[in-house]
Amino acid sequence: QVRLVESGGGLVQAGGSLRVSCVASGLSFSNYNMAWFRQAPGKEREFVAVVTWRGSTTDYRDSVKGRFTISRDNGRNTVALEMNSLKPEDTAVYYCAATWGLGVLVSRIWNEYQYWGQGTQVTVSS
Repeated sequence: QVRLVESGGGLVQAGGSLRVSCVASGLSFSNYNMAWFRQAPGKEREFVAVVTWRGSTTDYRDSVKGRFTISRDNGRNTVALEMNSLKPEDTAVYYCAATWGLGVLVSRIWNEYQYWGQGTQVTVSS
């Protein structure tokens, strides 16, 4: 059984930092591209960042470039998202997601990801 478990969300003031993490089990983690998506109330789920199975390539949505950093540790089956200079518009539930990575291009499309965590709330106050 595949499980993705997020942690590290919370409440922070604008301009602050948070780190969210995701631990995966039940899959060959090093064969999967890992991504973070987010969903704010009343809005559609949106892509935030992705890292390829080897960690060699990353991609970010424009609004978080230069502020967020995605990283992975294949030895510990974890992927993390370091978020700096947070803005109120970053407030959302953040989800970790996994998709098979070998021989495929990175994807920003949520329904191309097979496995999902339960989400962790990130709230940025103004």
